[in-house]
Amino acid sequence: MTDFLIIGITLGLSAGFAPGPLLTLVISESLQHGVRSGVKVALAPVITDLPIILLALLVISGLSGFKNGLGAISLAGAVFIFYTGYENMRTKAVEVSVQNEPPKSLLKGVVANLLSPYPYLFWISVGVPYMNRALNIGEWALAAFIGGFYISLVGTKILLALAVGRSRTFLSGNIYLYTLRFLGALLCVFALMLFRDGTKLLGLF
Repeated sequence: MTDFLIIGITLGLSAGFAPGPLLTLVISESLQHGVRSGVKVALAPVITDLPIILLALLVISGLSGFKNGLGAISLAGAVFIFYTGYENMRTKAVEVSVQNEPPKSLLKGVVANLLSPYPYLFWISVGVPYMNRALNIGEWALAAFIGGFYISLVGTKILLALAVGRSRTFLSGNIYLYTLRFLGALLCVFALMLFRDGTKLLGLF
């Protein structure tokens, strides 16, 4: 159970810190309408991810009897996670443009997350496969993975909203950048683990 908690927390932290549409919206709403608006955007995944997870479960269940299909998904997950980690390590600063628009922060966050390809790619190639592995161990392992992931994901974005509310230069500071690069390195390690599992399912090694 502890292993899945650590994996969930690491993936959640990385997704929370990583530059992307949702983070950009968290920051822009915090700067334009205040920290409270940024926090509303940070909560969007809690609302939008359930249908995405159900879709991912449907896709994975259709391949459950095919080792080659599951192996291909593991390899795709490895590529996705490695690319994400690599991009995290290359990040230099996050630039956000602020526009005068009415504060519909939660709605904006929900739309941004539903239209972004990243949640779909993550849950199909990484999230649901890890959920299945956790469930094979027990319900507590599954709860640890999901809980660790969402507490880290949402909590990180809330903390970033608070930090940016206090200092607009935070996203170009060393603390943020070094944290993101460290998490990127961890993601590359997870990618190697997924690659190993995928090659085993495909019978390559």
